Amino acid sequence: MAAMSTNVVQNVFVAQNRQIATQYQRDSSAPNTCKLLPFHGGKLAWTGISSMHMHTWSKFHSGFANRRPIFCNAATTTAVPSLDKVDFLKLQNGSDIRGVAVPGVEGEPISLTEPVTEAIAAAFAAWLCDKRKADATRPLKVSIGHDSRISAQKLQDAVSRGITGAGLEVIQYGLASTPAMFNSTMTEDEAFFCPVDGAIMITASHLPFNRNGFKFFTNAGGLGKPDIKDILDRAADIYKSFTDESLSQSKKRASELVKKADYMTVYTSDLVKAVRKAAGNIEKPLEGFHIVVDAGNGAGGFFAAKVLEPLGAITSGSQFLEPDGMFPNHIPNPEDKAAMKAITKAVLANKADLGIIFDTDVDRSAAVDSTGRELNRNRLIALMSAIVLEEHPGTTIVTDSVTSDGLTTFIEKKLGGKHHRFKRGYKNVIDEAIRLNAVGEESHLAIETSGHGALKENHWLDDGAYLMVKLLNKLASARASGNGGGSKVLTDLVEGLEEPGFAVELRLKINQNHPDLKGRIKLISRENSRPFREYGEAVLKHLDNYVASDPKLQKAPVNYEGLRVSGYGGWFLLRLSLHDPVLPLNIEGPTDADAVKLGIAVASAVKEFPALDTSVLDKFVQGS
Repeated sequence: MAAMSTNVVQNVFVAQNRQIATQYQRDSSAPNTCKLLPFHGGKLAWTGISSMHMHTWSKFHSGFANRRPIFCNAATTTAVPSLDKVDFLKLQNGSDIRGVAVPGVEGEPISLTEPVTEAIAAAFAAWLCDKRKADATRPLKVSIGHDSRISAQKLQDAVSRGITGAGLEVIQYGLASTPAMFNSTMTEDEAFFCPVDGAIMITASHLPFNRNGFKFFTNAGGLGKPDIKDILDRAADIYKSFTDESLSQSKKRASELVKKADYMTVYTSDLVKAVRKAAGNIEKPLEGFHIVVDAGNGAGGFFAAKVLEPLGAITSGSQFLEPDGMFPNHIPNPEDKAAMKAITKAVLANKADLGIIFDTDVDRSAAVDSTGRELNRNRLIALMSAIVLEEHPGTTIVTDSVTSDGLTTFIEKKLGGKHHRFKRGYKNVIDEAIRLNAVGEESHLAIETSGHGALKENHWLDDGAYLMVKLLNKLASARASGNGGGSKVLTDLVEGLEEPGFAVELRLKINQNHPDLKGRIKLISRENSRPFREYGEAVLKHLDNYVASDPKLQKAPVNYEGLRVSGYGGWFLLRLSLHDPVLPLNIEGPTDADAVKLGIAVASAVKEFPALDTSVLDKFVQGS
């Protein structure tokens, strides 16, 4: 692969003083030494920066400041006056970045503009140069993919400008899945410019059409929350130094330097090979199986034609495979009732053996058996646990905090495994499984009720398509061994799972303008203070004391998030949202009457906190 020229990109670095600039000039005595341009108001411009020299600058500058901003393509230091002020940190959503990318929803102004996107991409380039050792033989490479959202193309172009403007090489994959983007950091195939050093997926999962965002990867996995904050801090500085001329130049430069590749061909080929291998290298191990796919008009439509059909499956009756960022048929979300109803209807109408449904960017999935029984949430976790524990007896299954008590019994009593219930958030669950392995406790599966599932054998990547491949492997291997029966092979694996008679999730909102919040909480004067968190923690503490005084309630002895309590044959979990002023409340019981008793207990305890809106809880306990 031809290396991109390292002498075509202009960059502006912010120097804290002339001493740093002089030192950098002295340290950059290797070939392609940066040429100093005139000094203006504390800012210096260099030309001819290669990714190797970006790394050198990064190492030097890290000793003088917490971060090292890189400002792309600026030939002048006069900032663009028309750019809107942006609070970049508000774009953080855990380990992702999300914002409003297009108009169309009242009260939701655009926050993810093209300049904002370009700044974030340039910041990721800077972050990547910090993490990667410089290679004088080639610039770093970044792959970019997107789901079906209507803002995808313009954001892909803006990301490309930010990356190429920082001197890195860009490979656009176009319509892709999130798992494929991570895989591109590990694939070794020069025909597809792989492996790349970093990858960016443009997606906002199942959120409405006007939203979009970014997920970032290296071959070590997805970036964590501290990394995202670091990138957004850098982006804020980069954004301030954009100029009209630099933004104009970046468009021209990106159009000349961007490469394109059909990486999904590689990704889908690997999935097909995995199923064939599980069936003893039979060419069409799914021949005769009728499997329908519902992609919800997201990025998962490839699964029918590129994975199932080469394996011999019949896919007639598959629906909503065409990408459409307005999502006209249903929300692409395996947790959504309308979405699950749609795939169930398709399975029954077509008398299919199995139905498969994906979220927008294919990092989540669920299934439906031939009888119309949904295999999602606790059932999907139970099914995957059964498959994994057959392969790795006794291993620990890590889940999120809202899984059922019946699931614990199923994993530990029937399957002989260990259930480690952790926190909400797919990254939390995955990181916990990795941590357990590091301290000597074997874990091969980390999975959330939302449909995010990651396996150790698949590099701890939450890959909805790979989860479904594990189900297909079971079908294929069962047939190869003479045990047919369609999806009954899968259904039999979850036999004995105790399921609640009633389950509900209620979201109790905290009114941040209520006098009780302002009066009760002694605000600490600090940046990014979140008084709603202090209020929410006070609610949880009070509920904890209430539970301790009620002999009919028992606090879970091991719990990592919020307050989990058993009673009346069921349980409840009240926890504090990480980002929003909300206390989600999950309740499960053998009957709705038992669930109401648990709801009454919570309502009685939290009534002393008037800033907490308990209207949905009150309606639940009064109307059930």
